Amino acid sequence: MNPSTALARVLVDELARCGLAEAVVAPGSRSTPLALALVAHPDIRVHVRIDERSASFLALGLARASRRAVALVCTSGTAAANFHPAVLEADQSGVPLLVLTADRPPELRGTGANQTIDQIGLYGSAVRSFTEVGVPDPVAGMVAYWRSLACRAWAVAGGRHPGPVHLNLAFRDPLVPDDSSQPWPEPLEGRGDGRTWIRTRSPLDEPEPLVLPPVQRGVIVCGDGDYDPVPYLALAAATGWPLLAEPTSNSRRGEAVSTYRQLLAVPEFAAAHEPEIVVSVGRPGLSRQLLGYLRHAARHVVVGEPRAFADPVRTATDMVPAVAAAPDADPGTAWARSWQEAEAAARAAMDALLDGEESLSELRLARDLAGHLPNGSLLFAGSSMPIRDLDAAMHARCGARFIGNRGVSGIDGTVSTAIGAALAHQRDGGGGGFALIGDLAMLHDQNGLILGPGEARPDLAIFVVNNDGGGIFSGLEQAGHPDFERVFGTPHGVSMERAAAVADLPYTRLEWATDLPKTLLGEGLRVVEVRTDRTRSAALRRTLQEEVRRAVTG
Repeated sequence: MNPSTALARVLVDELARCGLAEAVVAPGSRSTPLALALVAHPDIRVHVRIDERSASFLALGLARASRRAVALVCTSGTAAANFHPAVLEADQSGVPLLVLTADRPPELRGTGANQTIDQIGLYGSAVRSFTEVGVPDPVAGMVAYWRSLACRAWAVAGGRHPGPVHLNLAFRDPLVPDDSSQPWPEPLEGRGDGRTWIRTRSPLDEPEPLVLPPVQRGVIVCGDGDYDPVPYLALAAATGWPLLAEPTSNSRRGEAVSTYRQLLAVPEFAAAHEPEIVVSVGRPGLSRQLLGYLRHAARHVVVGEPRAFADPVRTATDMVPAVAAAPDADPGTAWARSWQEAEAAARAAMDALLDGEESLSELRLARDLAGHLPNGSLLFAGSSMPIRDLDAAMHARCGARFIGNRGVSGIDGTVSTAIGAALAHQRDGGGGGFALIGDLAMLHDQNGLILGPGEARPDLAIFVVNNDGGGIFSGLEQAGHPDFERVFGTPHGVSMERAAAVADLPYTRLEWATDLPKTLLGEGLRVVEVRTDRTRSAALRRTLQEEVRRAVTG
């Protein structure tokens, strides 16, 4: 067996023993040994994408939804550079990825050899670890090195601070298996009974929680993140403190305050509801109102760990691994009733306004889509306005999972991430997949729709809000600039029907709210377009805020 084939087969076998079940391959020559080893392994499902950026975000979606590391493979050169945006998102979101970049051997580097760049430490501090694996040689000790390296990489990627791990693998010719009868100086097999080379165990000790003081004016903030929401729902129930939950925290359930975004934008309400203590978990950051509110807390307790806790406005006074309510906490306080009454008034005002017209506004689409999702389904929310409209409009609900690329909050790779998430969700027994994205995000990742005839296809309905440009800027300071439309609005004039046709996908145009439930039915990958007007949408958001202000101030 030639050295390149030996390295690839041993590495893939050990990763499969660790638990690797999904791999994404972007075709190329230098990565041939890895690609062939992956497709030959019976326990690994391989996805192939022609675009490295789409491939990397597909892997990100698979890993995010499954909570397991996914292998991502490419050839040398700019292919590896195209992985960088997804690596950054995985780093900031704590998503486990195994980035396996093929490379030229050392003798070809720095010589002007074709398709050769400096890939050493290519992703900088965005990876949890980097290893230049070295050129494989038929010498004793290589098998132990490769198998222990695979176990280390797997453990680091999915450890207490999960994220991407980068292995750079230099392969010499021949790159394909050959008929060489050259004996390897040691057995290539791993340990018996399918055991991993290194056994790792997670610490069993539960962290000692901080017992919170029995104050009345407390608030719980749940930002984006993949953590268990139950302790924070229990804390809210025990203390009566309002729970302000972003959609991708998956904590907007039960009695969570669904209108906090609008309530905190009412100056009178915010001034009358300054907290004594705020407990936050995850990564809050969807709204300026919430970030501004955090600045008014006398004490801000952040739940996290030293290497990965979010404090975007630098108001944290405590960083702890867990929290618990005081034994004498009282949920039936005037503070609790005040928030409950404000939520009821604001919710009624918002729903009355949104229900006033049967044509679908961006806010009504977000509210109704979230509300009509079948139990067991998954919704991927695009960055910019889709996730903000969900935050602004959706009711509290259980039974569905909400995710998005909130680490770096880019719009690149949106389609591919949604497809990967739906594939993983459904492989693990979940229900239908849905995505709510903007038109620019769709156009940015049209390649993500193109799946080869042998590729796994999810049940995923992609709802695209087409307002012919960048709707988020219509609500920002730039909107008044004379060059706004060209520089920020960026109109494109493209129907999503054309994008669907390129990929030969079913297409539906949705106009009326009453027709929404029918579009949730169906199978396979499909595109649903909702056309809106940016100016009218911005005006509706202002009107909605004014209606909430009237409802809570009288």
